[in-house]
Amino acid sequence: MEAYAVIETGGKQYRVQKEDVVSIELLEGAEVGQQVEVGRVLALNDGSGLKIGSPVVEGAKVMAEVVEAFRAPKVVAFKKKRRKGYHRKVGHRQNLLKVKIASIA
Repeated sequence: MEAYAVIETGGKQYRVQKEDVVSIELLEGAEVGQQVEVGRVLALNDGSGLKIGSPVVEGAKVMAEVVEAFRAPKVVAFKKKRRKGYHRKVGHRQNLLKVKIASIA
């Protein structure tokens, strides 16, 4: 069985394996081509058994290589109250990183 880990970064959880490419929220100081340690490891399966943290697995580390920095599509929040002349439109684009999982230990 292939080793996998459940990591938490940016308030979201991801199940990752080696060589997976995932989009995560922007990390401080991460540049394209750089190796970064990704988030907190909540669970780890190294092929022999599953280790579940409380809340994190001690000594576990997931390293990833930054492939690309990009921005997500725009999300529009629109509010309106009928017959009152009230409307508000707010747009948001999240900064994201595309990372390739290099190692799980």
